Amino acid sequence: MGKLKTLEAGPMTTIQDLGRFGYMKYGMPIAGAVDRYAFRIANILVGNPEDEAAIEATFLGPTIQFKAEAVIAITGGEMKPELDGKEIPMWQAVKVSKDSRLSLNRVEKGLRSYIAIRGGIDLPEVMGSKSTYLRGKLGGFKGRKLQQGDELSFPEVKEGENFCLNRKIPEDLLEDYLDDREVRVIVGPQDDYFTEESLKTFFASEYQLTNQSDRMGCRLAGPTLEHTTGADIISDGIVLGAIQVPGDGQPIIMLADRQTTGGYAKLANVISVDLPKVAQAKPGDKLNFKQIGVVEAQQELKKQEERIAQLKEWLTGTANKKIKYFKIRVDGNSFEVEVEEI
Repeated sequence: MGKLKTLEAGPMTTIQDLGRFGYMKYGMPIAGAVDRYAFRIANILVGNPEDEAAIEATFLGPTIQFKAEAVIAITGGEMKPELDGKEIPMWQAVKVSKDSRLSLNRVEKGLRSYIAIRGGIDLPEVMGSKSTYLRGKLGGFKGRKLQQGDELSFPEVKEGENFCLNRKIPEDLLEDYLDDREVRVIVGPQDDYFTEESLKTFFASEYQLTNQSDRMGCRLAGPTLEHTTGADIISDGIVLGAIQVPGDGQPIIMLADRQTTGGYAKLANVISVDLPKVAQAKPGDKLNFKQIGVVEAQQELKKQEERIAQLKEWLTGTANKKIKYFKIRVDGNSFEVEVEEI
């Protein structure tokens, strides 16, 4: 196994996969990557299963020393990654030599970046997942965020496994969402707990992320939303992207580490394909909301999945193969030989 060592950890660097499913009925949150789109693309670029564990860095990335050769891809928020002091591209598979140092700087656009390593990260699963759930102190690396001196193991790159080197996403397939702050939502399930004027206000106003935002949820500040008879409901399930509005009238968008149930009325729910926009918004950023219907939301999800499937096909199909021609001479005759190099 190869090893990597955390020289500097950054303020919130954890191990995540796509989450811990099947345990919400017992009160266990799903956790997992907050920006699932960037997370999945990072794994695709290095040839991993889409749900393989990767490193999630928030606001300021870590500095890591690789003690073995590796292939990595970095996606999500722009942290200007450097390898041995030289900037390397994001959204592309890159070779890392033994003893090289990878540094992710303070984020310039977005909030969270993902580092996928070819072969994944060798950690035990807890309830079927390697994701770190910080409040429960389980999963990931010892149930906590990474610290200086932590060492992680990953499978060493075997001969012939460099096929994914320099894989990158064509511009027409790369979804640029880091600057897009229009978030589409489906109204409900407790929209009848709000005055008609509040609904109009919500869709006509900007709301700013506060410093009280984390992996559990984004607290927003903006025009107060009034309830008809109060904010409390009989506790029910909270899905990813649910927008709760407690008694102070300020919305909260629930994210990966959200609790499984809650007793505040939910005005709306962010659609799946726009959750990465929320995941990449940082305190001080402003969001505005647009209402759409369930059918349109399903169509947008289908489009996104088709783009990802197209990307995988492009990366693994003939479009990713370089064609080389070699001339050889046999018995005085010249022959041209076609060779495909992945």
